[in-house]
Amino acid sequence: MAEQQADDLALAEVVEFTSGLIRIDTTNRGGGDCRERPAAEYAAERLAGAGLEPLLLERTPGRTNVVARIEGTDPSADALLVHGHLDVVPAEAADWSVHPFSGEVRDGVVWGRGAVDMKNMDAMILAVVRGWARQGVRPRRDIVIAFTADEEASAEDGSGFLADRHPELFEGCTEGISESGAFTFHDGAGRGIYPIGAGERGTAWLKLTARGRAGHGSKVNDENAVTRLAAAVTRIGEHTWPLRLTPTVRAALTELAALYGIEPDFRDVDMLLDKLGPAAKLVEATVRNSANPTMLNAGYKVNVIPGEAVAHVDGRYLPGGEEEFAATLDELTGPDVSWEFAHREVALQAPVDSLTFARMRAAVEEFAPEGHVVPYCMSGGTDAKQFSRLGITGYGFTPLKLPEDLDYQALFHGVDERVPVQALHFGVRVLDRLLRTV
Repeated sequence: MAEQQADDLALAEVVEFTSGLIRIDTTNRGGGDCRERPAAEYAAERLAGAGLEPLLLERTPGRTNVVARIEGTDPSADALLVHGHLDVVPAEAADWSVHPFSGEVRDGVVWGRGAVDMKNMDAMILAVVRGWARQGVRPRRDIVIAFTADEEASAEDGSGFLADRHPELFEGCTEGISESGAFTFHDGAGRGIYPIGAGERGTAWLKLTARGRAGHGSKVNDENAVTRLAAAVTRIGEHTWPLRLTPTVRAALTELAALYGIEPDFRDVDMLLDKLGPAAKLVEATVRNSANPTMLNAGYKVNVIPGEAVAHVDGRYLPGGEEEFAATLDELTGPDVSWEFAHREVALQAPVDSLTFARMRAAVEEFAPEGHVVPYCMSGGTDAKQFSRLGITGYGFTPLKLPEDLDYQALFHGVDERVPVQALHFGVRVLDRLLRTV
């Protein structure tokens, strides 16, 4: 079985399915404004064509998830979860070179919202599963396939709903793989680095509220809510968080330093990052907690001092850093501004010395022998957070071999999101190999 590879039809289907899913507009504007059901039906139909029995599950009408199980040959083995989300962030068509929901294939590139986040991975999963059905392949472990709703917002209608209300569908799953890993990162010096996700910072989206004394804009007012809020937001935005190295980030820095022939000095991480050059981008956002003010709302008329002002902050904290994060926010907001979690999710960490990580490394290196695989921690979050409630250890693994002139990370939520056909073919081959051997 290990000698088999993804067939030519799988390579054709991954392009077809990526394009087809992009053409289904599943824009998630937040607040429940999204409808994933047409994409879920598209995926379920193709899973059914591979002989599986997919379930369509909804917490809210139209917010549809798909779950199916491939039975393995060893009932005693732990199961593996392979998951991807169906929703995408908004796209303004006027800003794009190609309509964001056209799914156009032009000059060997598939264009559209979701091409890298993450309808490409959804298509890879479908193509691999259908290829196995044609070849009569069965994995050793049970593999649970899940396509989720609502990842680009709260995940309440997606992975959170599945983990809380349908845990039986994931029985036996101990590990999972999903987005944001095993893509080519070009360091500008001819090296192709393939970071595999083995951790995520926690999510702490905050609402800040300042209260004061409402009054006329022409009067003296030392209890101005806008002033109080602005001062707190400035303190948060200008705060320098202390360095904190998690095991995943330390492993990433160790391997990157070895790649560049540098002796890693963890006493001065900032200097070490400077020595890594462009490769520092893979870790620089994950050596600290962070809090970035993103939204402000106050007042209703220029000559009226409002009694309340509100701000929102995108906070992220490292594994083990939540208490420090909260204590620091108490200090930075001060006595005149209160804060609360608008949305909160756990930080994650996965072992980089596991057999599964070794298999992921080997699968990438088989098809990109010139590449350099390293572990890394994601600065943001994925559905792995919600599935961790079920005891599932999550890894980021969406393999793509990318040309040097394509900035993969800039395309996440960016304009002119696109993915080369050859990158999709590479992804299918690597994912196919991993799932046969893991």
